[in-house]
Amino acid sequence: MKLLANIHPGQILSEEFLTPLNITAYRLAKETGIPQTRISQILQYKRSISADTAIRLSKFFGTTPQFWLGLQNDYDLEEEMLKKKKEFNEIHNYKDLAIAS
Repeated sequence: MKLLANIHPGQILSEEFLTPLNITAYRLAKETGIPQTRISQILQYKRSISADTAIRLSKFFGTTPQFWLGLQNDYDLEEEMLKKKKEFNEIHNYKDLAIAS
């Protein structure tokens, strides 16, 4: 089974908000007080969305900070699972230890 690509919050910001609303990164920076370099790095998938950024985006787009942090959290968890899949698969549930004893 082929896995879907992990979606960075910057992709959501670009494809679901900026492009459809015809808003540039420059305008988003001006309206939210987020440095333009930070927005550019998020859009290039080189930076995570911080709590500060999440609050500012939520105020501007009428979403919640939890929406933005949730996207980031989901992305980070998936990336970590992919990087350390073998290592994580070697960890056994504590209930399995009780049965083995």
